[in-house]
Amino acid sequence: MKNSTWKDIVAKYQHPHRGRSIWQLVNTLVPYGVLWYLMYLSLAVSYWLTLGLAVLAAGLLVRIFIIFHDCGHQSFFKSEKANRLWGFITGVLVFTPHDYWWHEHAQHHASAGNLDSRGIGDIWTMTVREYMKASRRTKLCYRLVRNPFCLFLIGPAFMFIIARRIPKLSAGWKKCRSTFLTNLGITVVALIASALIGWKAYLLIQLPVLVMAVSAGVWIFYVQHQFEGVYWERQPAWDYVTEALHGSSFYKLPKILQWFTGNIGFHHIHHLSPRIPNYFLEQCYKENPLFQQIKPITLLSSFKSLKFRLWDEQSHQLISFGELKRRLLSGLIKV
Repeated sequence: MKNSTWKDIVAKYQHPHRGRSIWQLVNTLVPYGVLWYLMYLSLAVSYWLTLGLAVLAAGLLVRIFIIFHDCGHQSFFKSEKANRLWGFITGVLVFTPHDYWWHEHAQHHASAGNLDSRGIGDIWTMTVREYMKASRRTKLCYRLVRNPFCLFLIGPAFMFIIARRIPKLSAGWKKCRSTFLTNLGITVVALIASALIGWKAYLLIQLPVLVMAVSAGVWIFYVQHQFEGVYWERQPAWDYVTEALHGSSFYKLPKILQWFTGNIGFHHIHHLSPRIPNYFLEQCYKENPLFQQIKPITLLSSFKSLKFRLWDEQSHQLISFGELKRRLLSGLIKV
């Protein structure tokens, strides 16, 4: 595809609409605050009721993360100052330092699907050859990391609650400052909430909401780049447009989940043009046959991704550990 063709197509959708952005903040942050209050009241009734409300709050927190994400792409508001302000505010709510994460995410966009540029802003994925040559300790570590319990529960909780509280000095002062300011913001919110409702009530509400939200968020991110038929290539053959359209999934979710996830299921369009605000992604899809040619992944079919563990460069596909064993026994893969 010629660059001018796809650039011309997406250009009309790349302009943030202030009214749409403000309305999205209102219809996301206000219900989130109301749910927090209802969860506090529910603590006196039943913690099971609290957890039920926490599921809805977690869905809204995922939506808040999409707003945070768009601010990082400078696609939520036209004003850089507005994007930075709301990026900081939503970053505090999602426990993520804006400058550091935005920089890491930009690197992800520049290298997704590139086998020679793994390791930044992605999920650890080894090739079959790398895994076969790895030490026993590395193989064990990799198997633990790729275990669904660690990948979608323990890992995300550790990353958002603990790892992102620690500034990385090698990232530079600006990104370290972002971590410090976000930590300060989280602390201020926690102290105010604890003063109003008590620290136990704060933790009983915040922790399950955050853990459920980050687990769902990591699952979505996983399916966006680890699915049947995904495009991955080495640097000489890697192509930006091909990666966007075939290395980033079209995750077709039910309308209610599409709303909670801020249309991020149209990930093939987002990777092609990250400057498109999330509320224009569906319109871009519907108005352009180019994007409708991509085979969607449904909620049901996405669970196939759970079996994927390794990238087989010979067959150009993701495979399971069981499939690796079968191919070794049949001689399709040489040790």
